[in-house]
Amino acid sequence: MLRACVLGVILLLTTISVTWAADQTIALKLGVGSPLILERPFKTVLIGDPDVVDVHTRNDRSVILEPLDIGATNLVFVDERSIAIANIRILVCAGAIRVTYQDGLACE
Repeated sequence: MLRACVLGVILLLTTISVTWAADQTIALKLGVGSPLILERPFKTVLIGDPDVVDVHTRNDRSVILEPLDIGATNLVFVDERSIAIANIRILVCAGAIRVTYQDGLACE
């Protein structure tokens, strides 16, 4: 019973941290890199689609995002305790990026 309660609390805290960070979307233009600085230190970056974006670590709180191909993916940053601290959606566009109020960001 105690194990089930502990597991439930761990899953709840992990869900809260991922949900908190999942709202951020970053739009990149193909061929133009961009720095990203996180509020907390991370240990590992998981890339949803490594054909869309590459990540170059600068230090434990910052990376350079390198767009590789047009498309969308997400990046999950994980800390030393294997807790997801940020889940960021990446949109790579060939040209201009349009801000929309309903959908957020879109390629033109």
